[in-house]
Amino acid sequence: METIGWPAWLTLLVVLATVVVLALDRLSPAATVLTAVIALLLPGVITPEQAFSGFSNAAPITVAALYVLARAVEKTGGLQPLVTATMGRGGGPRRSLARLLVPAAGASAFLNNTPIVAMLVPVVSDWADRHGQSPSRFLMPLSFSVMLGGVVTAIGTSTNLVVSGLMQAQGLAPMGMFELTPVGLPVMILGIVLIVLLAPVVLPERRPARRDVTDNVREFVVDMTVVPRGPLDGKTVEAGGLRHLQGVFLVEIERGGELVAPVAPSTLLLGGDRLVFVGKVDLVVDLQKMRGLVSAERHHLESFDTPKHTFFEAVVGEASPLVGRSIREADFRSTYQAAVVAIHRAGQRVQAKLGTVRLRVGDTLLLLTDPGFRNRWRDRNDFLLVSRLGGAPPAASRKAGLVGVVTAAIVVGAGAGLLPILHASLAGALLLVVLGVLTPAEARGAVDLEVIVLIAASFGLSAALEASGLAWLVAHALVDAFGVLGSVGVLLGVVVATVALTELVTNNAAAVLMFPIAVAAAREIGLEPRGFAIAIAIAASASFLTPIGYQTNTMVYGPGGYRFGDYARLGVPLTAMVVLTIVTLAPRWLPF
Repeated sequence: METIGWPAWLTLLVVLATVVVLALDRLSPAATVLTAVIALLLPGVITPEQAFSGFSNAAPITVAALYVLARAVEKTGGLQPLVTATMGRGGGPRRSLARLLVPAAGASAFLNNTPIVAMLVPVVSDWADRHGQSPSRFLMPLSFSVMLGGVVTAIGTSTNLVVSGLMQAQGLAPMGMFELTPVGLPVMILGIVLIVLLAPVVLPERRPARRDVTDNVREFVVDMTVVPRGPLDGKTVEAGGLRHLQGVFLVEIERGGELVAPVAPSTLLLGGDRLVFVGKVDLVVDLQKMRGLVSAERHHLESFDTPKHTFFEAVVGEASPLVGRSIREADFRSTYQAAVVAIHRAGQRVQAKLGTVRLRVGDTLLLLTDPGFRNRWRDRNDFLLVSRLGGAPPAASRKAGLVGVVTAAIVVGAGAGLLPILHASLAGALLLVVLGVLTPAEARGAVDLEVIVLIAASFGLSAALEASGLAWLVAHALVDAFGVLGSVGVLLGVVVATVALTELVTNNAAAVLMFPIAVAAAREIGLEPRGFAIAIAIAASASFLTPIGYQTNTMVYGPGGYRFGDYARLGVPLTAMVVLTIVTLAPRWLPF
């Protein structure tokens, strides 16, 4: 056995630390992986060329171009009428599920799945409310179905493009547009059938976050009026004792038809001002007894759906600067021009003084703000999902058809070999800007730089695994453990390890860490590494067991009212199906 030197053991230590940090969400994934690469560059485990090879690879550039395409589809609303029409007016939970999942998965084969879920969560939630059903029966299946659709083509998910880029770095041809399809399409079809059959049985009905507003608005919003010539007339908010109340906070002041928001401590109170407080009203003993304020009759919820203010729900993602900080520490009202009405976590409302609650990944915030909030924050990392409560979804614009034509051109051009995927994607993104579907600023904002840097940095980590000999060491151990079952057994070991890893870290990181191991294992038993690489791409997208393993799972966590363990109810049989399908079909349909 070849002697493994210090580079392999140092790489192992860095990789283990990286996995732990990613699993615990201590740093953003991009910062974590980039730090790991630098830690391996400094002692000479990898060269500068190896460390930063990903920044000149086609994969992150292609992903960036496809983000622009997905943003154009989201802006024009092309998918919303399709889903609204296909879900119909009922006909049973399984029929409704099938009508939702088939077009969603089909769209995800060619578009980034994150904006698809962002578009459809409010549509599906509103549909479920209108038909007296719980959104929890639909939102998790929606997330799972777009993941399944993403394994059908090379552009279905960024993970496929990452693996394609790694294949190029190994001297292999890049992944063809439909090279995954012989295995990916059966995985998608079987997965949707399994979801439709099991979801109505295993998924419980949960109370979504938005129901707290629609059902219990009086628990959140209370109006008080400043008594003219009373003790508070002419005082500032701070001097009047309205800055640090128990259970609620002052969000805005209505004065002569105009709104003052956010309210600063130095804001002057005048007689007749209507003060709007948000929070849990049954805790406001000090507010109700305060001299100089009288109760004002609360309007109905509909009065907040105005050009001045309305309700939103926003999901905190892993890259958000809010993670680990409290509402007060983040200076939320001043930063976002919004008031947090309630916080939902793991299917339940947080019963605490909101300003002191430290936010976590997956927390859903119910916000009272102006109707422009979503447009300001939709392309930022602060929130993974921003969805307006109430009101009709935006109709498809006249340019939706144009975006569809550009998307079809990219697929046909790359699928027929007329252009490489990179060239077709860049041409499509540029055309959308030239034709005025997106402004240059919108196109720039559509690109998630966190993901792009993560992908580019990941190539250096993969190079370290190979250059240090660690990939060979792990591959040799896998062959020893599973080799008694033959080549299919080795493939099974690689696939199971990938699925387990993708639940701990991001799907891209799992693919990057397992790719050199899979290639080394294939070569050790004399098989074509290309088939193993494609199997890795499919397995890395099988993240069905937790709400934090995949971005779309986190997006539906709060809006669906789910608890952590709900994901395994449907995710365990789905994961087993994916593993068995890959191991059964890959040796027959992929290059082995």
